[in-house]
Amino acid sequence: MTDEPAPDTRCSAKGCQRPAAYALLWRNPRIHTADRVKQWLACPEHRDTLSDFLARRDFPLRVEPLDRPGGPALGAR
Repeated sequence: MTDEPAPDTRCSAKGCQRPAAYALLWRNPRIHTADRVKQWLACPEHRDTLSDFLARRDFPLRVEPLDRPGGPALGAR
């Protein structure tokens, strides 16, 4: 048994293996319709970095904690 998070719950930052605590829900309005939302996962250390990357591109973005009841479903990375 290992203490590593499952692959689908790890932070999406390149090289990061930490467990995710947030879902960054975003879309590129130039190529995605309003109903298409992509999901990146972020650990606390990378939440701001990943959010800033998306915000600089003017992508609509919502950040939600993963432990919130009724929070985002995992797997739509």
